[in-house]
Amino acid sequence: MNASRVSPSPSKCKVFLIDDHPIVRQGLALFIDREPDLMVCGEADGATSALQAIRDSLPDFVVLDISLDGPDGLELLKTLRAKYPNLPVLILSMHDESAYAERALRAGANGYIMKQEATEKVLTAIRHILRGDVYLSDRLTKRMLQQFVHGAISPRDPLAKLSDRELEVYRLIGAGHGTRQIADELHVSTKTVESYQAHIKEKLSLRNARELVQHAIESSLNEKGA
Repeated sequence: MNASRVSPSPSKCKVFLIDDHPIVRQGLALFIDREPDLMVCGEADGATSALQAIRDSLPDFVVLDISLDGPDGLELLKTLRAKYPNLPVLILSMHDESAYAERALRAGANGYIMKQEATEKVLTAIRHILRGDVYLSDRLTKRMLQQFVHGAISPRDPLAKLSDRELEVYRLIGAGHGTRQIADELHVSTKTVESYQAHIKEKLSLRNARELVQHAIESSLNEKGA
């Protein structure tokens, strides 16, 4: 779903919001539109509507959630990077940065911030990125510097073993989606989803489908309670 907005001022940076929760989009829009140098030029709740609206509105900046209906934000990010290589994208997500931030950066994000952060941090992140910087939390920056100085280290988060697509399937399992529903959302066959599930079980040392579902649901609940 897209929301039409007033014509942007040429002196303001046009920000486009992509999040499947209307209340999040509305809150961010109210906050951003108060700034003298920023304005929200459009909104979308999913990948398909976002691509159409971005083509029409030509924003200067995108704020993108990872959890979307259908293809997730990481897949949309890769598409945006291919279509608009110079378009800055900030990931704003409920998902813990330890599992998602580094893969978001590899997919082309210019920054990553968790929704638990104060809204002022979103403005700080936007302005950092517009200056040409990458925006990360102090905690993640410190960890990545340690990896650079000391060399690659084994990630503590077991979900780091999963590919982007496997992590997407894992997230949908945690949200209570069955194999057929996941296949429909990702536009793949049930056999493909079953193959992803088998890889996830192997990488996470889970013995069966019941353990996979339990593990994914517990992970989802932990993130929501973080």
